[in-house]
Amino acid sequence: MNDFLYNIYTIITETYITIGICLLLIYGVLLSTFSKLGYPLLNKNLSLLTFQILVFSLILVYSQQPITSFSWSNFLVNDFFTHGAKIIILLSSISWIFLTLRYSILEKINSFEYWILILLAMLAMLFVLQAFDILTMYLAIEFQSLVFYILASFKRSSEFSTEAGLKYFVLGAFSSALLLFGSSIIYGLTGLTNFGDLSIFFSGILLDDLSITAGVTVGLIFIIVALLFKLSSAPFHMWAPDVYEGSPTPVTALFSIMPKLVILSLLFRLLTFSFHDFLLFWRNIILICTLLSLLIGTLGALSQTKWKRFFAYSSITHVGFFLLALLTGGPESVSNVVFYAIIYIVTLLGTFSFIINFRILKYPNHYQSRYLQDLDSLAKSNSLLALSVTLILFSIAGIPPLAGFFAKFFVLFTALQTYTVGASVFAVLMSCIASFYYIRLIKTMYFGDSHNWIISYPVDKSSSMVLGISIFVILFLFLDIEMVSILSNLMSLSFK
Repeated sequence: MNDFLYNIYTIITETYITIGICLLLIYGVLLSTFSKLGYPLLNKNLSLLTFQILVFSLILVYSQQPITSFSWSNFLVNDFFTHGAKIIILLSSISWIFLTLRYSILEKINSFEYWILILLAMLAMLFVLQAFDILTMYLAIEFQSLVFYILASFKRSSEFSTEAGLKYFVLGAFSSALLLFGSSIIYGLTGLTNFGDLSIFFSGILLDDLSITAGVTVGLIFIIVALLFKLSSAPFHMWAPDVYEGSPTPVTALFSIMPKLVILSLLFRLLTFSFHDFLLFWRNIILICTLLSLLIGTLGALSQTKWKRFFAYSSITHVGFFLLALLTGGPESVSNVVFYAIIYIVTLLGTFSFIINFRILKYPNHYQSRYLQDLDSLAKSNSLLALSVTLILFSIAGIPPLAGFFAKFFVLFTALQTYTVGASVFAVLMSCIASFYYIRLIKTMYFGDSHNWIISYPVDKSSSMVLGISIFVILFLFLDIEMVSILSNLMSLSFK
């Protein structure tokens, strides 16, 4: 009985979300059968109830003690890293809810299943964060991917959304097959699936048994490729621009923000913990993907004319910085990645709070902006909004003294300490090139030659609050940089 209660305690938040999903599903099915109690009443109810469940989940996670423990027969792990990552994910999801409330009403996403899927996606990501076994890892990632396939194609009135969901499903199934194949190779050679057991088994194996090394290397290649695909790292990025463009805009924001930290946590556990003895091998793969992500993400964004494709390539560049921190292969890089991830999430929340609510008014209708050119002369019609976008773009570009500069600085500083000089210089060069198209957008806002001023639809209060908080963090990072550093250092303790 005590073991059961101990196991339940470690997943109390996930249990609460599961119960909430079941209750919301029953509530939605019963209420949607009434003709007078459907949209928009049901949509508003479900969105607020989803928000309530996420807030209570955050309180549950925060109330738990972040002790290192293993539960459910060592299938799940709870430590400082998972505890901090859960808090970051739930805070991000709560902020994301604020962005999507008005969008779901204006775009008439009148299916209550939308909010059920959002909770299922959060549940899957929380399980991926705790995965400490190849079996748990595969099942949790597949659970997350299945929800994402449906969300990508949720806007059934758009052929682009249907195309995005289908393309994501086909390529995602291929990456899942690679993950399963690599996992089966490692299990077939070692008879082990637990990350801790694999770490012990591989200690000194490169010196003792060269016959197993070749097979494990092949299996590790398949697993790394599959996880890098989920991370949208080059050269496995081909799905990202099309899926990001076709998905509903809040779903694009969801794909851009939260899954990155989740997959990175898995990569860290696998590479720096279970397969640390293969450091000299997997470091070369990560180095190649780092350079390609920085190059393709930077140059690919130069020719983009649409918002979502532009930030899809921008996110590929950020993945390059994530992988650059991973190259060190030590626990000191975890704190830098967590710090970078926090700034990245805050910046993207501010970015999408603008993109989702940047609607152009042509009386009596209004429509969401899709093209970068719609920024033309925005400063003349809405100077405060233009200033906010300018600060966000400068932060993404890494202009000091904004938060994006410090995030990139810490990653590059760690890379230089481990003598990764070539990749660091290349990253700085790509950041300089990337600054060109961010400054080009600012030039369009302030010095556009349009004679027809764009009248933008007012931004709602909840999105304005998210935008304001993100701007505050970007501007006054030096006030709370110590707090963020303490959190990231505590999370890195789990890898020491």
